[in-house]
Amino acid sequence: MKNLLTKIVVINGILSFFIADAFCQPSQNTASFSTETLDKWSKEISNWGRWGDNDQMGTLNLITPLKRKQAAALVQEGISVSLSMDLDVKPSMNNTQPFKHDLFRAGQWTMDNYSISYHGYSHSHLDAQRHIAHEGKIYNGYPEERIDNVGTGNMGAQHMKNGIFSRGVLVDIPLLKGVPYLEPGTSITTEDLEAWENKIGIKIQSGDILLIRTGRWEGEKKLGIWKLDEKAAGLHASTAKWLKERDIAMLGSDGTADVLPSGCDGQTHPIHLLALYALGLPILDNLNLEDLAKEAKKQNRWEFLLVVAPLRIIGGTGSPVNPIATF
Repeated sequence: MKNLLTKIVVINGILSFFIADAFCQPSQNTASFSTETLDKWSKEISNWGRWGDNDQMGTLNLITPLKRKQAAALVQEGISVSLSMDLDVKPSMNNTQPFKHDLFRAGQWTMDNYSISYHGYSHSHLDAQRHIAHEGKIYNGYPEERIDNVGTGNMGAQHMKNGIFSRGVLVDIPLLKGVPYLEPGTSITTEDLEAWENKIGIKIQSGDILLIRTGRWEGEKKLGIWKLDEKAAGLHASTAKWLKERDIAMLGSDGTADVLPSGCDGQTHPIHLLALYALGLPILDNLNLEDLAKEAKKQNRWEFLLVVAPLRIIGGTGSPVNPIATF
């Protein structure tokens, strides 16, 4: 998250968090949590060992060959939509490390140099499970490794080298609530997620990629840029158990998935921690869901084939990505 900057070829760090009480109160209240509660919650939703002690894929194991075939069958119109924002070269309060693109000549050729620190609140990217460590460990019990070298690359981006190919489902909460965007700080609850399922007649299933639209980018058009690490609409921590029950393969949003403030003492991003560390669930941050929402509404279809191709970065804590949805 913020201040955790990962280069394309150099891992700059892995940030440690503490798990908050997953059954904490809504964000307008402040809930405390204990070590006992933390341990109980971790054991209850943990996927550690579910696919073996040497597993490197986490919930991506839920995308089976049958799931891929079913996802491919969703392509009916042949219309594709990018879910990535343009790489942001302008500094702002949410983009303290802008994308750098340098051109140079080499004889008759025009060449490029790219530099990107993609974690944070601006660039569209994937968070791999090793992006977060807790008590010296990452997902599946692998030890947190030194940050001055790549180490063994456990739970690194290279393990996603064959790509992610599954059914995507858009959850458009502003459309559900009849507003253009959610106000910063709005919590999305389990009740909201199930109300959306009832509205569109689709149940989130095992192996799905769940995309949560808050209307962030539409809101910025009206409100201007707001400091996302202080206030943002997103999932409340109490939805973590629901995410486990639905057995989704990947979570994405137009922000960073978490509601901010989180409403939990001592934990700013509980959804990120519970997803990456406990569930082994990769996350897509800062997606462009506006074009997707328009196409979905036009077709009256909120399910589609979704393809994500992370870079093969050994030991990478994630990757810049340009996910593609196809109807």
